[in-house]
Amino acid sequence: MKPNVIVALLVGLVLGAVGGRAITGGATTASAATNKPAAAAAAANAPRPNARQVDPTVFKVPIDGSPVKGSADALVTLVEFSDYQCPFCSRADATVKQLQQDYGSKLRVVMKQNPLSFHPRAKPAALAAMAAGEQGKYWEYHEKLFANAKALEDANLEKYAEELGLNIARWKADMGKPEFSAIIDRDQALAGKLGANGTPAFFINGRFLSGAQPIDNFKALIDEELGKAEALTRSGTPASQVYAAIMAKGVESAPRNNPQQQAPAQAYRKVDFPADAPSFGPKDAKVTIVEWSDFECPFCSRVGPTLKQIKETYGKDVRVVFRHQPLSFHPNAKPAAEAAMAAHEQGKFWEYHDKLFANQKALDRANLEKYAQELGLNMGQFKAALDSGKFRAKVEADASAGAAVGANGTPAFFINGREFVGAQPFENFKKIIDEEKARAEKLLASGTKPADLYAKLIEEGVKSNGSAPQAQAPAEAPVQNIEVGNAPSRGPKNAPVTIVAFSDFECPFCGRVLPTLKQIEDEYKGKVRIAFKNQPLPFHANAKPAAAAALAAHEQGKFWEYHDKLFQNQRALDRASLEKYAQELGLNMGQFKAALDSGKFDAQVTADMNEATRVGVNGTPTFLINGRSLVGAQPVEAFKRVIDEELSKKKGSVAADQK
Repeated sequence: MKPNVIVALLVGLVLGAVGGRAITGGATTASAATNKPAAAAAAANAPRPNARQVDPTVFKVPIDGSPVKGSADALVTLVEFSDYQCPFCSRADATVKQLQQDYGSKLRVVMKQNPLSFHPRAKPAALAAMAAGEQGKYWEYHEKLFANAKALEDANLEKYAEELGLNIARWKADMGKPEFSAIIDRDQALAGKLGANGTPAFFINGRFLSGAQPIDNFKALIDEELGKAEALTRSGTPASQVYAAIMAKGVESAPRNNPQQQAPAQAYRKVDFPADAPSFGPKDAKVTIVEWSDFECPFCSRVGPTLKQIKETYGKDVRVVFRHQPLSFHPNAKPAAEAAMAAHEQGKFWEYHDKLFANQKALDRANLEKYAQELGLNMGQFKAALDSGKFRAKVEADASAGAAVGANGTPAFFINGREFVGAQPFENFKKIIDEEKARAEKLLASGTKPADLYAKLIEEGVKSNGSAPQAQAPAEAPVQNIEVGNAPSRGPKNAPVTIVAFSDFECPFCGRVLPTLKQIEDEYKGKVRIAFKNQPLPFHANAKPAAAAALAAHEQGKFWEYHDKLFQNQRALDRASLEKYAQELGLNMGQFKAALDSGKFDAQVTADMNEATRVGVNGTPTFLINGRSLVGAQPVEAFKRVIDEELSKKKGSVAADQK
């Protein structure tokens, strides 16, 4: 998932967690998301404006033995592979419910369980939902889980069962049924077979749509399939047999040579690294691979065998450098990164690195010490390093450097500076390594000294970005129709360029992009307006209260000052701290506290979040520059490219009007 990216993240998110052949896109207007089924059916074979086309492949997706909501006569069946601890699944659930309202009896929804390995409470939640299903309450329990995705401990699961009036003794006994675990294994195997490697993943009459996409992307595909299904019924196929008829012609599994898995490397970046960064291979190797990774990321773990194969295949021709990018939603990733650096200090980085990836679900302090002890490290020195935070700055510097070159998801690689994203197979690495090795040999033959080779390769690579043929970049998302409305903003209202930022006060990447935005404001004074909208992510416990507090400060004319306070103190966003920052800014404390106590701004925060979903914002920070999407804490050059293009359009438009 590049989820995300991932993104997408995140993103990836998240970016790394979401796979498939469906191309993501966004809706263009809010009204498009409210089209009624009748109108949709009339345009079944005409794609919605700006909705991107989905791979026409139809997959055989059996529904037997899965929870179903909707009529057996429904002409369209939506099968969802989901995870109750996945924040993107929670968002997508709202979209699915809206689709059920809009399409009524024409849409049937089927649920498959795909609890991801890095969500420890996802499988117990899935088992609890299936046990509720034994008493006829699967969907009611399903809604409880998504409404309370941060509270999935055993006590919470039992509480939801009690609230639904379940027979608790029977429910507990049913949770332990081996057949339920077997169903989860079956669903996960099916997801892998179909190429649905992340959550949420949807199959609409067998066609794959990946991720928590805008509702218009779902509707475009549903409308298309609805038209086909109606044609089948007109030719004599009973409505109850439509899905079976479609499945009969479907394919069993995703092709191994999925083009998404063979994405070539992208542009070159200037990628530096500290001299003391963990690495293997000679300093004057022909090919240097710089990896940004996260010890709690399952995709980073999967690429380990590939890196070993690279080492065995290329020997002294390749050097691999490791840099840290602990993602914010992996609570143990940062301590694990610091522990790895403490092991590096004692000459055992790679051995410790392997221990961490072999035990991704056990990265608490006790286990970090246990692995150090197993490797014979000096425990006094190791513990002192962790207690003092000795390597915290190094880890954070790595993460900042990664964000600066676009490594916002994990794993991310730069092969002689050439971007290469995700846990891709060895053959994909080999293709790029061989190309870079040939480039290095050419430079060496022309007189470049081995010690200067990497710098020269980077220099030439960056120069070639504008002229050498590059891999085709993904098509840019459709331009979104978005208004500033009552969002806090600064800059002239009639500025030719408006940047709408969707952000989260607890997101480290949102904090990192602030200097970039300041530089943009300074360089484009009078030409750019920046507006702030809230997208508090569900796994950031304090982000939503902080968003409401910022709007309470906005009410008193101090939004941007309060905004800066929050980003400067991202680890201290509890209620007492929120009040402290308000007091420091001289706000009327009675008015401020009353706003928080009454939930006065909750509706505005929710409205921002709903708008984010509508325009396809799945991670933070995301920027819409005159409606054009730019995702992540990208370098200033990425912003300037889009801004300059928009300013050029405005100039062209003015010139045309004057003729």
